[in-house]
Amino acid sequence: MNETDIRKMAADVLAGIAPEADLSTVGDDEDLREALDLDSMDFLNFLIGISERSGRKIPEADAPRLQTMRGLIGYLQGANANA
Repeated sequence: MNETDIRKMAADVLAGIAPEADLSTVGDDEDLREALDLDSMDFLNFLIGISERSGRKIPEADAPRLQTMRGLIGYLQGANANA
């Protein structure tokens, strides 16, 4: 899974949770929750959607690593590299 695929997947998942949120306005190092005004349940649903779409189990303990686009991309590319 490349960076473009991950960004598209994240945007698609986000559209189902917070349709008004625009991922393209968020910098790679910005906290997704703050930048997109996601509450804890929205963010949890976002991670569940990413997990389902990517086919990768995301343990709750890893959630802090996925709070930015850079973190999400690195995490999923790292998971793919180790698969």
